[in-house]
Amino acid sequence: MKISTKGRYGLTIMMELAARTGEGPTSLKSIAERNQLSEHYLEQLIAPLRNAGLVKSIRGAYGGYILAGDAATVTAGDVIRVLEGPISPVDFTEEDDPAKRDLWLRIRDSIADVLDSTTLKDLISFEDQDKKDSYMFYI
Repeated sequence: MKISTKGRYGLTIMMELAARTGEGPTSLKSIAERNQLSEHYLEQLIAPLRNAGLVKSIRGAYGGYILAGDAATVTAGDVIRVLEGPISPVDFTEEDDPAKRDLWLRIRDSIADVLDSTTLKDLISFEDQDKKDSYMFYI
């Protein structure tokens, strides 16, 4: 299974909103600028996230989007399933060789376990830790 830009950019949106919880709505324009992404593409991704109840839209001059839930409960799996569909490395049928079928099921379950056990809070905490561990060199 290859996660497309839908899933990757969707996680970027959700991480940005999670990192700004309590600061008010965040515009897609600001997310696009900070991450050097297409605002138009992000607009296409935000609708399914909103329809799934993962984000809320705020109208008005200072409007934008906020995380609908707690960053500690929304998982990467929630986001990926909304934008990419079911998690499965291959399409298989009941007629497949049982040994191969078992392999694909174990791979699917392993991927799902990682995605479902990784919250937005985990992702933004990891990102913050990465920034703290980086060094700045001046010449």
